[in-house]
Amino acid sequence: MKFLAAAMVAILAGCAAPSGNHSAHVHQPTQAAVDHAAHAPAADPRVLVQFPEMLRTHTLANMRDHLLALAEIQDQLARGAYDKASEIAEQRLGMSSLGLHGAHDVAKFMLQGMQAAGTAMHRSASQFAIVAKDASVTGDLKGSVAALARVSQTCVACHAAYRIQ
Repeated sequence: MKFLAAAMVAILAGCAAPSGNHSAHVHQPTQAAVDHAAHAPAADPRVLVQFPEMLRTHTLANMRDHLLALAEIQDQLARGAYDKASEIAEQRLGMSSLGLHGAHDVAKFMLQGMQAAGTAMHRSASQFAIVAKDASVTGDLKGSVAALARVSQTCVACHAAYRIQ
């Protein structure tokens, strides 16, 4: 455990180092980073869900695309392009995206709670798409940001409960 904490501190210190001349100034990790590394759980408490390797690779690629879609949505909201944010959400994350992601094939390997979490994410993305479309008329960004937060919260809840292997 202490080795893991020390390794995490070393990694964090390396990540914090500026590019260029590293010998001129060494950055130390913050106390919060040290405390977090020292108290990290020894074992992963999430439920392990077994996927065939090809489907696991496909699913992880889909999840990375979900993260990319969330970043693109945020960028479009920042630009005031609510219709574009809505389109990205529905096509890449919403209920319309299920065929694109092969959801039917993946669902066979998911536990019921994991399926429910995935469905909640897709539904919340479709709900966001509607709210974002409304924002293109009303100019009210607050509702869109709240709806997008609900999408992210469904992702976080699932990833906190499950892991695939």
